[in-house]
Amino acid sequence: MIITTTPYVSGHRVVDTKGQVFGLVVRSRGLAGNLAAGLRSLVGGEIHEYTSLLEDTRRQAIDRMVQNATLTGANAVISMRFDSSELGGTMSEIVAYGTAVVIAPDADAVQPVLE
Repeated sequence: MIITTTPYVSGHRVVDTKGQVFGLVVRSRGLAGNLAAGLRSLVGGEIHEYTSLLEDTRRQAIDRMVQNATLTGANAVISMRFDSSELGGTMSEIVAYGTAVVIAPDADAVQPVLE
């Protein structure tokens, strides 16, 4: 499945719009992770525990969005975005969303020249 943040896919045309699709994940860090992150925040710098958590959560949100798009019969998602929020001070919500479409190669599109 092609996923793009642009409203088009280069060299293709949209032949059918299936509608909005999303993938939603709510995660909480365990007590040990929160403790380690809290101690690291005292020193400053990147908090690896949270970076890893959010990277994994974004990947899972994209996977769920792709599953939903596949169920509609789409072969691409255009205008994909992420949104996030905090719930209750201990949980993070990540949503990946976009427009599920069916695309086909566009014979009139200018194809890049590869050397």
